[in-house]
Amino acid sequence: MLVRERMSRRPVTIPAGTPVTDALRTMRRRGVRRLPVLDDNGRMVGIVSEKDLLYAAPSPATSLSIYELHDRLTRLTVDEVMSREVITVGPDTPLEEAARIMTDHKIGGLPVMEDGRLVGIITETDIFKVFLEMLGARDSGLRLTLDIPERKGEMARLTTAIAELGGNILALGTFLGDDPTTAVVTVKVEDVSLEQLQAAMADLDLTIVDARET
Repeated sequence: MLVRERMSRRPVTIPAGTPVTDALRTMRRRGVRRLPVLDDNGRMVGIVSEKDLLYAAPSPATSLSIYELHDRLTRLTVDEVMSREVITVGPDTPLEEAARIMTDHKIGGLPVMEDGRLVGIITETDIFKVFLEMLGARDSGLRLTLDIPERKGEMARLTTAIAELGGNILALGTFLGDDPTTAVVTVKVEDVSLEQLQAAMADLDLTIVDARET
């Protein structure tokens, strides 16, 4: 899956000269936490987050009067507080690579650039939605978590056993185990009973960590 398949194609943007107070209002009205910042020619010159805007406000402990505070905030503009070194991705970037970049750099969103133009934005919320799909979080079924030996053919044995029971696999996810010799697998299945699944996993000598209906 690529970024272009999950990005927001019409990201909310803001001109560089926008007052910080107006930028905050825009974020809250549109339900976003970051805004790509454009210059007068429509080119992206930075990005500003809700945290950037809130940190820009004077501290409540300041000696400024309420009128001075208001004046200072209305004169403070986005280009004074935005991040100018923006990490971006292209629309053909694999989704897991975008997630890795966000995690490694501790950021919640990435503008998507193509031929020098802003064409979208991919955020942590978009990644979370894919995670829900991968694990079948919105589907009803039997959910098993298994410890599986990290060796060739184990996944084939698991899926074949479920198919032979007449089960339909709704979702399947693999994760790192406690040590390099094992993997943790979560599988969601329908059209088969929990007792049948448990018996089949025992025949395969696979350890069930958790089993439940969801």
